[in-house]
Amino acid sequence: MGYHQLTREERYLMARGLSSRQSLRAIARALGRSASTISRERRRSEDTSNASYNYDKADSQARGRRRRSRQGPQYEIHQVQRVQQLLARRWSPEQISGRLGKTGALSVATSTIYRWIRKDKRRGGQLWEHTRRLSHRYRKGYRVRDHRGRLRGKVPISQRPRRVNERREFGHWEGDTVMGRDGRHCVLTLVERKTRRVRIIKLQARQVSEVNAALATELRKARLTIKSLTLDNGTEFHGYKAIEQRFGVKFYFAQPYHSWERGTNENTNGLIRQPAQGHVLQGSDAA
Repeated sequence: MGYHQLTREERYLMARGLSSRQSLRAIARALGRSASTISRERRRSEDTSNASYNYDKADSQARGRRRRSRQGPQYEIHQVQRVQQLLARRWSPEQISGRLGKTGALSVATSTIYRWIRKDKRRGGQLWEHTRRLSHRYRKGYRVRDHRGRLRGKVPISQRPRRVNERREFGHWEGDTVMGRDGRHCVLTLVERKTRRVRIIKLQARQVSEVNAALATELRKARLTIKSLTLDNGTEFHGYKAIEQRFGVKFYFAQPYHSWERGTNENTNGLIRQPAQGHVLQGSDAA
């Protein structure tokens, strides 16, 4: 366990021990601390007038030191600018954090980058417009009737086994279709939840027959081991029963307009839609 600072209660007990003339070692044993920690605390908190240890004042001083230590920027201006340049090139915060960390150029958490984006947006900046998620206005879908083709009997994602949700077993996939910009070309994307393995299959059309034929080919030739497949509610998946009965694959369906329930697949689709970025790799960013 890592070191953690003395609490207010520990300082109170320390003050009582000192007032009753207990040794520093005895106080340390009672608190489960080292004697050097107690000695440092007393030396730091006692004032020059040799007044007795005041636990309330000591705790206030400790909080002040901790607050002051967190002031000031952690990153250099050029490091922040590098992140902003990659955001402008439509890199996701996850991509930026992973690539810069892998090359040793910069260690920055994904949550930190998102915080910079939100701060920039409040100031009137445009960084958020370059993100794949924040730049779109999604319809929430709550209390919204799903007007797409309906099919009874679909097993909801809420009934998916715990071992699948926790990614403890190989063979459980998420899938969806992605349309090209021309509105004609289409691919079927499949992502394995445990290993993140990706399979992209070109379809002639966004239709039940095309999806079923592609899945049947993959399963018949044993290209993929699919125990379960979680899909969205597109009508192109309405032929799932035929695959389920023929190959024994268990199908689950996310709730309408709840794309985050298939987060692994949605993130993959975002990367597929993203323009090729090889030209932006420069210097230490290049793989």
